[in-house]
Amino acid sequence: MFHDGNRQLQDRFASRRIADRLEEKLTRTAFTADDKAYIESCPYFFIATVDADGRPDCSFKGGMPGFVRVTGDSELAFPDYDGNGMFKSLGNLLVNANVGLLFIALHDKPKRLRVNGSARVLHDDPLLAETVGAQLIVRVQARAIFPNCPRYIPEMQMTGPSLYTPQPKCDPPEPRWKEFDDFKDYVPPRHPTWRG
Repeated sequence: MFHDGNRQLQDRFASRRIADRLEEKLTRTAFTADDKAYIESCPYFFIATVDADGRPDCSFKGGMPGFVRVTGDSELAFPDYDGNGMFKSLGNLLVNANVGLLFIALHDKPKRLRVNGSARVLHDDPLLAETVGAQLIVRVQARAIFPNCPRYIPEMQMTGPSLYTPQPKCDPPEPRWKEFDDFKDYVPPRHPTWRG
């Protein structure tokens, strides 16, 4: 789980023993029942990807609780919804499958869970037919699943989902920026797999 850079800093701060103990006791390659329940209750997560030249990108992904599903012992899947059309995260995954996901609860009881692994971007996945608003499905094979200390998570209150979140029988509005003069003539139509 650790490379030379991690080890240099662990040795400098005398934390190698605790790092190894945390890996031994908390890191796993299969999702527990608690992991599955937590992941599938999250209305958002953060995704870190890297392009072919090693340049990183971090993005927020959101949806209704259950939009991320644990689909196997070591696999999860999530939909890609209509966005800004840049495909920064998913484009990176097409050239470098390494991915890091951070599920974080900012309300109720603070909690963090990391999932590192490799991802596939699929345009013909069976989950497309049952996922409202999905234009692609991403499947992640977990290499390491581990919780993180929630010590610095601020207390926040969730007031509800974004009005743009895909939901059955509801066609979400387009964001205002797509109507701005600088962009309106460049916005593509919604993807034909949209099932509102």
